[in-house]
Order: sequence, then C-alpha cells, then structure tokens
Amino acid sequence: MNTEVTSRTLPEAILAAIRAALAEDIGAGDATTNSIVPPEATMSGRIIAKQEGIVAGLDVAAATFSLLDRRVEFLARVAEGARVENRQVLAHLSGPARALLTAERTALNFLGRMSGIATLTRQFVEAVAGTRAVILDTRKTAPGLRLVDKLAVQRGGGQNHRVGLYDMILIKDNHIDFAGSLAEAVSRARGAGNGLQVEVEARTLEDVRAALELGVERILLDNMSTEMMSEVVRITNGRAKLEASGNVTLENVRKIAETGVDFISIGALTHSARVFDVSFDYIK
Repeated sequence: MNTEVTSRTLPEAILAAIRAALAEDIGAGDATTNSIVPPEATMSGRIIAKQEGIVAGLDVAAATFSLLDRRVEFLARVAEGARVENRQVLAHLSGPARALLTAERTALNFLGRMSGIATLTRQFVEAVAGTRAVILDTRKTAPGLRLVDKLAVQRGGGQNHRVGLYDMILIKDNHIDFAGSLAEAVSRARGAGNGLQVEVEARTLEDVRAALELGVERILLDNMSTEMMSEVVRITNGRAKLEASGNVTLENVRKIAETGVDFISIGALTHSARVFDVSFDYIK
C-alpha cells in the first residue's frame, strides 16, 4: 500500500487543534532546525511503529506537516485502523527538510496519542465480541482535543457517546438533587423543547423503575454490580436502552457485556490510554 494522505476530510475543529499545537511548539521559530538546515534543502523520511497495535491518525499527522508546508508529500503505507507490528513502516514523507524536522514532534504526538486510544479501544471491542454491547467513549478527553480523541475511538472500532453538553441530555445525580427529584429533572429537560434524547443516571433498582415510569429513552447504570445489571435488563425488557458505566476494565468488561446491556461507556479509552510509540527516521 502506498496512498497519499491529505487533510481535506478533517473537520475544521481538528485542523484548528493542529494549528494550535504547531504554534505552541514552534513559537517564534525552530531555532535548532533553522540554524542547521538551509531553507532550500529537501529530505525524505519514514514513520515507524515501535510496538504492535492499531494505527489511527495518519491523516492528522499528514495535516500537521501540510499545514506547515503544503509541499510535504505524505504517503501512508498502512490503512487507517490497521493492526501493525513492531518496526513496521507506517508512512513515507518527502519535501522541504525544515518543514519535516519542525513538524515532526507535533505530528508524532497526534499519531501516538490517537493510535494509543485506538489500540485500547480495539482491545475492549474484541473483549465483548459476540455480545450486543457497544463500546462507547465519554467526555473525559484532553481539553482542546475532544474531536481528535473521539475520532481515535471510532478508528479503534468503538462509538462516540455525546460529543459535548449540547447534543444530548444526560441527567446525573447533581441535576436530580438540584431539581428535587428525578421526575422534576426529567420534566424540566423535556420542557426545554430542544428535541434531544434524554438519558438519566440510575444507581439503584428504584431509580431504574422511576425512569421507566417516566418513559425515559435511555438509562445509565452507574457503578452497578453485574448481578444488579442483569436484574435491570430483566425488568426493563427492552423499554429503554441501557448503558453500563463506572470502573470498567478489560478484566470485567466481558462479564458486564454478558448481562445484556446495550452500551458500555469507558472513560479510560481517552484518559488512560498509553501513547503508541512511533518514530520518524531520516532516510539518507
């Protein structure tokens, strides 16, 4: 495989994050590169995986170079979301040497973070294979990198929960306590008239029954035991979508999925994934 990668399909919010990252790193200029490398020099290099895992963010890495200098050519050697081996070549690059050396660290930071998230996500997805459970992310993302992190989850085989506070109503314990009751919180949410799906957090069977009586479309089962989740699945009987959340690990996710819940949301996908090790090597 040898595919040219461009940034044309990336949303503006991700491109803005890349620009901000470049500005943060470069500042007034790359003092090291600019003092050593002539402006007219060109070079070639390759990005190499330093471990096994799932690759995500090749287009984001390519955009990092092209936003600095459009003359950089980025050729992917593997498909996005592919499983790769240690020492496998992920991409070949060529173009102005200053641009390649200056954008290198920022591009690798994006690629390493996204591939780490995708690799962890794929492990969870494979752990629940054969069940009905869908692996979801949360809003526990790096500030300013929400869409980058959530894109990595998708490329690892997971799905996105709400992107932000604006695209879904999730009534949690503090909302319920402030409103005075679950019924009042749901009533106020529906009364807003924004047409968004309503999900409520439940910690007990009584909470679940109350949510079902209110006709809530989706219920988040907060830190429930698998035994309680199984009972919730039984009493719900398809009347609402069920989402398990809280203290989910690779060791227990299969047991949670086998209760019959529809979704399992995991903050660790984006807040605890280990960065995937990649390097950029100069080709002499």
